[in-house]
Amino acid sequence: MLSAAALGFLLGLRHAFDPDHVLAVGALVARNESPWRATWIGATWGLGHTLTLLAVGAVVIALRVAVPQSIALVLELCVGLVLIALGAGNLLAARAAPVCAGAERGPAPPLRAALARSGLVGTAHGLAGSAAVALLALAAMPTTATALVYLSVFGLGTVVGMVGFSLAIGAPFALLGTGPRMRRWITAGTGAASLLFGAYVVYDITLFWGLPGPA
Repeated sequence: MLSAAALGFLLGLRHAFDPDHVLAVGALVARNESPWRATWIGATWGLGHTLTLLAVGAVVIALRVAVPQSIALVLELCVGLVLIALGAGNLLAARAAPVCAGAERGPAPPLRAALARSGLVGTAHGLAGSAAVALLALAAMPTTATALVYLSVFGLGTVVGMVGFSLAIGAPFALLGTGPRMRRWITAGTGAASLLFGAYVVYDITLFWGLPGPA
């Protein structure tokens, strides 16, 4: 049981740094630069991801069922669309941001709204990946109880990893400070990366659906 928990935690830490996770949270944190806001954004993303992972994963493990591929693809498509929406939002925010050195920075999004957005994004990512993670846990662990422990600690590792990542992004802003032009470039850069990766995800899935079946 202890080895299952340790493995789950380490793999959860690794899972937090999947490209779609990093790009989504990076886009969220870019508009909320203070370390404490960044920490809460990472935590709410991880919480949304983990609660969804546990809810869906527990059903998959208990019933020993596989989610149909068509549903899994739809959920992945939703993640791509979420990344596109986050990227577009950051690009629009960057376009409206001041660039003069003496200009005051525009207000960050209200904290409650920022946390709600982060939690919803984490939930979307959790829906997309929970079934696959649960099936891997079920295949690797000897009992249902051990698989559930693995899944729980995996979720905890994901939360810890994302909080650390968010804090690593937010802390330099507070320690070094950034001018309006740099903040604008950071917001635009994270937005462009999120939008492009989301577009790639959508393209990849729609291309897969367009392939002809076997003869």
